[in-house]
Amino acid sequence: MSCNNKNNSEKSTVKTETKELKKILFVVTSHSEKGNTGEKTGYYLGEVSHPWNVLHTAGYEIDFVSPKGGKAPVDAFDMTDSINKKFWDNNIYRNKIENTKKPNEVNPNDYLAIHYAGGHGAMWDFADNTEIAEIAKQIYENNGVVSAVCHGPAGIVNIKLNNGSYLVDGKKVNAFTNEEEAKVKLEHVVPFLLENQLIAHGAIFEKSAPFTEHVVADQRLVTGQNPQSAHSVGEATLKELQRLNK
Repeated sequence: MSCNNKNNSEKSTVKTETKELKKILFVVTSHSEKGNTGEKTGYYLGEVSHPWNVLHTAGYEIDFVSPKGGKAPVDAFDMTDSINKKFWDNNIYRNKIENTKKPNEVNPNDYLAIHYAGGHGAMWDFADNTEIAEIAKQIYENNGVVSAVCHGPAGIVNIKLNNGSYLVDGKKVNAFTNEEEAKVKLEHVVPFLLENQLIAHGAIFEKSAPFTEHVVADQRLVTGQNPQSAHSVGEATLKELQRLNK
């Protein structure tokens, strides 16, 4: 009987450890202004809620980090989107995103993937944040998945791997395009154009017509072009995680 108890105990421990490892880190912006326009911005709610819905439903726990920590500014607060409402009405996750972790409170070894949500705010505080870039690099080097959607790829443009190469170098990548930035009349407001910067660092940039869903996965890097791609980025990230778990 003691043998059986031991086996049960071991099974219980393994189960608990497996559950604890099913965690994904979402990155959201702390920046709330579109340059000097006087217009407010932040993270784009649908680019959090739609990937969250896919991954949370699949059994993953999501944590949130932002460059400054604390309450993250939200943009595109559309409660007619049922998935946005589902996320916002979830008290646990509403509390998490209104009390995001600071980068120095994050242990990369706790996470199987990292997802950069967009929103124009990301253009001002993602690219040069070395702390979050280091977290993402470690998750990727641990055989994890990096995903980003719309302006979220601002967070991956400057990530360098242990071999000295850029994460995006030689990989198929997409993001909010130059044409899309021009259509929203912010091409001269954002500090840089994502498409140009990704190409400059070696990305094989793919794109579809403006505001058309487009997602690509290449070597554990998943990227989506715009808000319309958010759900599919979640699905592609899940598929990568399932592939790695086989």
